[in-house]
Amino acid sequence: MGEFKAILPQGAGYAIIVGLGAVFMFGMIATTHMLRRYQKEIMTAEEFTTAGRTVKTGLVSSAVVSSWVWASTLLTSCAKEYGTGIFGGYSYSAGASFQIIAFSILAIKTKQKAPNAHTYLEIIKCRYGKLAHSVYLFYAFATNILVTAMLLTSGSAVFSDLTGMSSIAAAFLLPLGVVIYTMFGGIRATFLTDYIHTCAIIIIVLFFAFRVYATSDVLGSPGKVYDLVREAAKRSPVSGNYKGEYMTMESKSAGIFLVINLVGNFGTVFLDNGYWNKAISASPAATLPAYVMGGLAWMPIPFLISLTMGFACLATEHDPSFPTYPDPLSSYQVSQGLVLPAAAVSVMGKGGAVATLLMVFLAITSGVAAEVISVASVFTYDVYREYFNPRASGKQLIYSSHIACLTFGVAMSGFSVGLTYGYISMGYIYEIMGIIISSAVLPVILTLCWKQQNKVAVIVAPVLGTGLAIMSWLVCTKSLYKELTIDTTFEDYPMLAGNVVALCSPCITIPILTYVFKPQRFDWEILKSIKRADETEELIELEEEQDAEQALGLESIQSNDSHDPLNKNSSDSGNEEKQELRVTESKIKPIKTILSSIQKETPEELKEELEREKKALARGLKIAYGLCIFFAFAFLLVWPIPMYGSHYIFSKKFFTGWVVVQIIWMFISAFCVILFPLWEGRHGIYTTLRGIYWDLTGQTYKLREWQNSSPEELHIVKSQISARIHNIESYNNERNLGIDDIIDTESPK
Repeated sequence: MGEFKAILPQGAGYAIIVGLGAVFMFGMIATTHMLRRYQKEIMTAEEFTTAGRTVKTGLVSSAVVSSWVWASTLLTSCAKEYGTGIFGGYSYSAGASFQIIAFSILAIKTKQKAPNAHTYLEIIKCRYGKLAHSVYLFYAFATNILVTAMLLTSGSAVFSDLTGMSSIAAAFLLPLGVVIYTMFGGIRATFLTDYIHTCAIIIIVLFFAFRVYATSDVLGSPGKVYDLVREAAKRSPVSGNYKGEYMTMESKSAGIFLVINLVGNFGTVFLDNGYWNKAISASPAATLPAYVMGGLAWMPIPFLISLTMGFACLATEHDPSFPTYPDPLSSYQVSQGLVLPAAAVSVMGKGGAVATLLMVFLAITSGVAAEVISVASVFTYDVYREYFNPRASGKQLIYSSHIACLTFGVAMSGFSVGLTYGYISMGYIYEIMGIIISSAVLPVILTLCWKQQNKVAVIVAPVLGTGLAIMSWLVCTKSLYKELTIDTTFEDYPMLAGNVVALCSPCITIPILTYVFKPQRFDWEILKSIKRADETEELIELEEEQDAEQALGLESIQSNDSHDPLNKNSSDSGNEEKQELRVTESKIKPIKTILSSIQKETPEELKEELEREKKALARGLKIAYGLCIFFAFAFLLVWPIPMYGSHYIFSKKFFTGWVVVQIIWMFISAFCVILFPLWEGRHGIYTTLRGIYWDLTGQTYKLREWQNSSPEELHIVKSQISARIHNIESYNNERNLGIDDIIDTESPK
């Protein structure tokens, strides 16, 4: 095995992890403060985990893309392209984008049936009780642990190999900044950092593509890459590929990986509460377009990066600039995700290494942030509030979220170090995830889609499915390879058997258990009894802060007037008039009065808004079903199967067109998740920048005047209106005492 020579000094690795991590951390803390001051985004327990449930389409799409761009998206896709040819990269991208589009159905179902839920586990608990709830707590935490472990092991390996820094240090430092800014800003901070991460990753992917296919001295054109990859196939033909070629979609190993990828990623999307967090945080109108746009915008990222860097690695592995020259990458190095770094170093030298580190760092921190907020939500609402403190206040819930963030970050760093020293690679974790968790996917789907699924089925099916999957995986390994080792259990057929059994076994066990033990016939209205967290304490605290600020402003005015030489020549009555005017300008109405002053808040108009929302969601659900079926056929059948069965080897012109299409698709993605969120949020950006300008130029009274005259534009008002809309249809008509009750008594009849 050739040694992967570190091309950058250790300081470069520490500079990126610590320096860039600190920039994001302090940037998000400052952003959180600005949003609080200029948009009234106070950090309540609800805000921490749901962002007020008012996030728009573009930002949700960008966050979905960022959360789904794991390190493996970049590293494993390149490894599959390098090992199995052009179908390998397609298998990764198509096998992992469909789930995001399909998840839009569950996102809409959640908005319809459980609009006040914080996690999907709350829905499980409400419908099936505590025993079922505890079973799915295991699957939720297992998903978070496996995903985070994969992110940290791959990230620490890349930083260690490119810079020579300690993999232990990398594993502990990578999540540090993420945990801190998530604690300060909650899911809103993750949305904003996700947007920045998405922008940077797309730009770097395009940079790599243009460098490899247009400007590189080593490669420089699709034709040159094509010729070198065809030569590589002659030197080392690919077993299972048509004529051993890389330039063909007929690849047995890539086809098997497509199934493994498809099955495993159903679990990592549908059982990871992070994606439910984003669906819950989205405004109802944004739910469908956000997930469909996110899935389609994500697909070209692994598609193009694998097509570019996977083939660049093949084309340059016998060049003296290759990091392991004269040896190619070993199977363990490929599994660790070193194809992308090797290609970047070979084609672009130190610049490529730095770009790779930046991209991997952004992918890891984005993914870890999503997992941290997911664990915090589950621990807070499904462990702490459910079993330890059912009457927890908003502040107590936030405190428990902070504890969960810190504990999870430290624990996962230690766990990933153990995996690294046990030679458990990123690729191994990626493929084994489906075996462990995917048996819980169908029960979760049917919890929102089939009222007859009963308690016995929802408890027994996933546990039995996981047991059968592990048994199938190990028995297949033993029968085919005669021994159980990390290498043999990582082979294609055992992984395929385990993953397929995990996902499909509940298709048999759930109907049997449901009809043997009597169908449930569940009333969906019961799910609307799930309550939002009480925000009264935080709102009262905001009001007190405003009163204190007002008093401070009055004191400052009086002090300034007493030292103003012009005032010595003014009459006392004139001074009193001036002071009264300025105090009036600086005054902020209490938040409850602001809320009660909005005409939209009358019960009649709220009910009308609720009906409009229901109709929009019902229409969106029909569209989601249609899109799901269409893209399933397009990505998984119509596109790959004819090319697989045609024995076609790409011509140079066809390959060039393939590259051009991917680059165009990436530019469309950039528009959807980079420019569109800016356009949607242009008003909020303008009002925030205007508020900063007013503060810097001593015109703070204008900010207060605007907030006083335009309460409907404040985030706190929008989120409270959303809460009241859905409290109207609460199953038992109970309402939390506090802000809503106060407003109800103040609203005009």
